[in-house]
Amino acid sequence: MSPLSWFQKAARQGALQGQKVILRAPEPGDFEAWSALRQKSRGFLEKWEPTWSPDEFSRFAFRARVRIYDQRARADEGYTFFIFDRKAGALVGGISLSHVRRGVSQSATLGYWMGQPFARQGYMKDAIQTLIRAADASFGLHRLEAACLPHNEPSRRLLLSCGFQPEGYAKSYVRIAGKWEDHLLFGLVIT
Repeated sequence: MSPLSWFQKAARQGALQGQKVILRAPEPGDFEAWSALRQKSRGFLEKWEPTWSPDEFSRFAFRARVRIYDQRARADEGYTFFIFDRKAGALVGGISLSHVRRGVSQSATLGYWMGQPFARQGYMKDAIQTLIRAADASFGLHRLEAACLPHNEPSRRLLLSCGFQPEGYAKSYVRIAGKWEDHLLFGLVIT
């Protein structure tokens, strides 16, 4: 089964299940939960993310975002999931495989965010471990890469606890909160 057909099937069937989380593709109906969580977590998230757009919380912008996620999946360029608490069903964050590279590389970049009320409760570790299992079995990937700001100690510890290894330091790697920031680089060989 191709990664896209697997992704589409998984999105319809509740997607990937970890011990604490369920990962599934974002849908237009997730707008209210997503908007509420992101707004509630704004001060917590903004320092780790690219600058938010003025229409960040508009329904139109959210629907456009979901269409882009779908287009990237159809092109086998990236796969985005929302993370839900398996017991309560609440949206707790998001995780993605982006920059999917096929051929001799078979790799992708891992990205993630967690709503402040759910941070440091094991949800993201379970989500990453669940996605690592799918990256090999369902997406046919050999390697994952990730990066975090040098002073983001919780993210650094999380990546290490999930088996990622430090691989380098990238100067002015990503524009975060309007400023080009250095990042620690991590990698994980999964097959």
